[in-house]
Amino acid sequence: MKVFKFGGASLESVERIRQVAQIVQSFPDEKLLIVISAMAKTTNELEKVAQNYFQRKREIAAQLLYNVEQQHVNVAEALLGGREHPLFLQLQQFFTEAEWTLGEKPIRTYDYYYDQLVGLGELLSTAIVSAYFNTVGLNNTWLDVRDIFRTDDNFRDANIDWAYTQKQVTEKVVPLFKINNIVITQGFIGSTDQNESVTLGREGSDYSAAVFANMLDAESQTIWKDVEGLKNADPKLFPNTVNIPEISYGEVIEMAYYGAQVIHPKTIKPLQNKQIPLLVKCFLNKDLPGTVIKEEADVKQLPPIIVLKKNQVLLNITSKDYSFITEDKISDIYEIFHALKVKINLMQNGAINFSCCIDNNPEKIELLIKTLHQSFKIVYNEGLELLTVRYYQTGLLEELSNGHTILLEQRSPATIQRLWKK
Repeated sequence: MKVFKFGGASLESVERIRQVAQIVQSFPDEKLLIVISAMAKTTNELEKVAQNYFQRKREIAAQLLYNVEQQHVNVAEALLGGREHPLFLQLQQFFTEAEWTLGEKPIRTYDYYYDQLVGLGELLSTAIVSAYFNTVGLNNTWLDVRDIFRTDDNFRDANIDWAYTQKQVTEKVVPLFKINNIVITQGFIGSTDQNESVTLGREGSDYSAAVFANMLDAESQTIWKDVEGLKNADPKLFPNTVNIPEISYGEVIEMAYYGAQVIHPKTIKPLQNKQIPLLVKCFLNKDLPGTVIKEEADVKQLPPIIVLKKNQVLLNITSKDYSFITEDKISDIYEIFHALKVKINLMQNGAINFSCCIDNNPEKIELLIKTLHQSFKIVYNEGLELLTVRYYQTGLLEELSNGHTILLEQRSPATIQRLWKK
């Protein structure tokens, strides 16, 4: 049993979907559970639908949803050679459900409506890929993951009920492999016990695949991407990146923690718990070796690992009465950040001030500052970038920092972080 995950880039065109089929055809005797993301840019478009709907711009939201519908119908028609296939009825049912949501007045939180609308992308893509696979001899079973993944109602970042979900996997997923060797399902989404759709956090499809790998005791999990493997930096931001042949679970968790977008931060734990290797392979050339992520790997062989987080904000929090910011004050500050679900990317503590770097989320920051201002003075600086380098070298650091004003720096023997303004 292997678990494959294909992301949006592998589905961005008819040609690439056909290429995905060719990859799967090269594993003829394997039992495969395949987790699929929404097609490229679909999640962004559905986010616009949710935003406009919540702002009561229903006509704009409906037009945006119609555009998404036409895009998917056109792709399905090109793959299936017409609109006679039962798939088109299934697609219409998905869009009808979304239209029902748009027909209601928003009376719940934005995050709730986000999850009801944005999760549509994965349902569409998997239905299309499943139907196409069946037409080219890749007999498979399509599975609605919302019938399997039970979660809480923490919309946009739901937590999986592991015991219930394991029971569903054992009773409903495992028997499907007696019918076909391939099961196709969605990443990113799940359902509450009230049958309300939820999402598991942006880029959560990697995590969905890891949950399945864990519960199915898979031999391996493979993430198919448009790069040759895991890189030491984002090739879109840095020239001369190099591929990493193998790396440990721990190092990948560090990369994710510091903001690298290659692997979802929650993905590693379910795999590490059962020692399931994670492979990062290139769907453009499946014969490339890619990267193996496993328990042990030689750190000495690693190049400097570079992560750059843009659109950062620096908050300087100072006590109004010049009292020391010691453990009790820090505890109060932490409690506020935790309650508002704001993650601190870098922090530094002085005698009467506490500085921290966070992602620029205007809605959360406005509420955060308002709450903190009751007890502290706040200075706010935006438009910043946070550089993290593991296994840094002096010459490389100076080259990366050239032309920037460094506002905050932290250094350990293995890692350096610099918050800067251009």
